[in-house]
Amino acid sequence: MSPRLQPAVPEEASAIAALHTAVSENLTNQYGKGHWSSAVSEKSVLAGMRTSKVFVTRDGSGLITATLRLTTKKPWAIDKSYFTECRTPLYLHSMAVAPGLQHQGIGRLCIEEVKRIGREWPGEAIRLDAYDAEAGAGGFYRKCGFLEVGRVTYRSTPLIYFEMLL
Repeated sequence: MSPRLQPAVPEEASAIAALHTAVSENLTNQYGKGHWSSAVSEKSVLAGMRTSKVFVTRDGSGLITATLRLTTKKPWAIDKSYFTECRTPLYLHSMAVAPGLQHQGIGRLCIEEVKRIGREWPGEAIRLDAYDAEAGAGGFYRKCGFLEVGRVTYRSTPLIYFEMLL
């Protein structure tokens, strides 16, 4: 399987919200209630589409299998002092792979696509934060080549900052 990230369209907001909510429910079932336990609304997906580039992957039948957002706007929880100085950082948000398709390499292939898109943007670095908890994706991002550049607590949420220079 070789998913190719494609730009999402507003008509897909409901399906993207449903995928994020399914991932949230799956994490809550596995690890208990936490910062990852909130449902995602179509309205919040549409808001993300206005401020970011939202991408999706689809299976052979057109069903959305993964999604993520890329933006040049620094997210509220990121303290840029932890990161390498550069002119054009890109921020990766809201990456999710459908629960039944996780651990099959789709997420890693999405990261490879993010790197390709980032270089074409052009971006100099990809930055993100991940929950510093068992339900967090820190191990995944490390395996994909991101470097941990800091750990912080933002509004009682423990986070790990990651960066990949392009």
